[in-house]
Amino acid sequence: MNRKSLVSAGAPACLALQLAMLSWPAFAGDALGALGGITRDSKGQQPVPETSIVVRAAGTDTVRSAVTAPDGTFSINDLRPGQYEVTASRRGFAEARTHVEVAALSVSQLTFLLAADAAAPVANTSPAAPLSSTTIEAELEALKARISQLETQLKVQSAAAPPSVPAPAQSAKVLTATPQVGQIPSNSAFPGGTPVADSPQNQAPAPPAVDTQTPFADADWTWLNGNSRQKDFPLDTKYFTGEFRADTHYGVDFNQPVDHSMGGSSEVFRSGEVQLEDLSIGGDLHAGNMRGRVLALFGMFAATTPRNDASSAVGQWDVRTAYRYISEAYGGYHFNVNHGLNVDAGIFVSYVGLFSYHNFDNWAYQPSYVSSNTPWFFNGVRVQWFPTQHLKIEPWFINGWQSYNKYNGHPGLGGQIRWAPKPWLNIIGNQYAVGNDNLGLPHRGRYHTDDSVEVKYYDVAKPGNGIDKMAFTFTGDMGCETGQGVTCHGGKGGPKQSFLGYMLYNRIWWHKDLFAMTLGGGAINNPGRYLTLVLPVNGADAVSGTPYFPAYPGAPFKAWDTTATFDFMPSQFTTFRLEFGYRHANVPYWSGRGGITPPGGNNGAPADFVCSSGASSGQTDLTAAQGACGGPGNVWFPDLRRGQALLMLSVMVKL
Repeated sequence: MNRKSLVSAGAPACLALQLAMLSWPAFAGDALGALGGITRDSKGQQPVPETSIVVRAAGTDTVRSAVTAPDGTFSINDLRPGQYEVTASRRGFAEARTHVEVAALSVSQLTFLLAADAAAPVANTSPAAPLSSTTIEAELEALKARISQLETQLKVQSAAAPPSVPAPAQSAKVLTATPQVGQIPSNSAFPGGTPVADSPQNQAPAPPAVDTQTPFADADWTWLNGNSRQKDFPLDTKYFTGEFRADTHYGVDFNQPVDHSMGGSSEVFRSGEVQLEDLSIGGDLHAGNMRGRVLALFGMFAATTPRNDASSAVGQWDVRTAYRYISEAYGGYHFNVNHGLNVDAGIFVSYVGLFSYHNFDNWAYQPSYVSSNTPWFFNGVRVQWFPTQHLKIEPWFINGWQSYNKYNGHPGLGGQIRWAPKPWLNIIGNQYAVGNDNLGLPHRGRYHTDDSVEVKYYDVAKPGNGIDKMAFTFTGDMGCETGQGVTCHGGKGGPKQSFLGYMLYNRIWWHKDLFAMTLGGGAINNPGRYLTLVLPVNGADAVSGTPYFPAYPGAPFKAWDTTATFDFMPSQFTTFRLEFGYRHANVPYWSGRGGITPPGGNNGAPADFVCSSGASSGQTDLTAAQGACGGPGNVWFPDLRRGQALLMLSVMVKL
């Protein structure tokens, strides 16, 4: 290539890169880098405009994008130092891909030579008229003058105002293992390589780049119930994205149990005390196509969640202790199929019931029964396939329904389908079947369907101090058990043993999402009580059961609840929540004034009736227990009520 060709090709790219360099003093404290270059036709060496440039941080899902200008140039600013994969694609040309190292306070330059794709029509890239040496020299002089002018403007602006450090560009951290996805804004000063206007003050802000490849990344989904509203990731590094959660809670049960102990809840456990409910520390690992996640679990959840799994009674080894301090832990691999294919194995937080396991992500603190009484975790293998950007198909092969181990002879099979065709609509369906999930009942099968729709029906383009947006969620669940003395519909095979429930929530945000209010609730009917939480009377859990609230074929349980939640959200990382809720059951279920702890404390025999002295009767039958304790009046009973009113205050943090 002669000197004339080199100069005419290099001048536009040089201009874009020089202008990018001029914007760095304001970002110097962030020690960021930039990427720029040009796309050319490999045959005629002519610039290729309207080429899509996608930049992905190596080993992560952090994506930035741009479109080349008419002269084929592009630039992307505010990149963290590290390895990046850069892809150039244009209709009529074969996709080109390369890797580049971006260093702090420097510009990495690329030149893509795009080969024509024989299977597609080639874009028109007719050679431009050759430039004379006089024209080239004139362009260079104009370039120097323009750079000098911009430097002068920057000096004047710096002298007129105190120095400030603008916020770095928000990058969308798309973790396709979870439903949490955000929009991809861009603070690039020159998207697509477009030059800055002569008057920076009058320049209209460039529209954010849209990622059309990463699943669900072309819209803002932080409004969803069960989804974190976090958009920035301050703990992100090249190979690891850290995560920290702290959820501290103070709850008042209006029944005022003397032992401060509440039953029937998966979120609130002690009354009149400040308790650390959830302390989770960990994050996501990413190197190349390798995926991994670990989230250690401490606080009340580490004791209260495992006690609801009876599978630990199967065989030897204390799996509750092995898994107690882990909420999520898995490793896997990402395949570049369609819009992504992930294969992971380990322990996963369940999606059944829509609400997240972590309260920071939810619209309410105490979810309704459909969420509170259905699984919190699965142990097994899952596959996440994204055939389109707005569709996820996720099959599961798991040990069972919320279980560390397999109860009997059959594993559980299930899966999720998520479809989000519009930025205001999200549809999720979870299905489960085959598993035999009852301790000691190897031929009793379980089936369950859990389906939700979330709709954002009001959204203000430019939020002010009024209402920003409004949305609602509706979830419906149906399930049953069949075999060994029970049926799904009742009849000759035995009593009906089923689960039917729903929950509905509506949320309003206002004052630029600083405040939010949620009203909602739901109801369940669970004859047989196979998904009703076992009351922790005398230390009872899912393995022991309790004679004071037995589960047996046909045992009735109907309940409803409602909550009103107020959120103050001073940042995307912090929520202060005040909530009032009321729950009611058709049988005594909630802790009353007398509490649920025997005289003298737990006696170590939760499956038996307790004598008034606090000693175990050694009997699971009431008549036999009365004889063992010395008479009908010598058997102790917990104080259980049909209703419970709760006032809850919580402080939740997520990074």
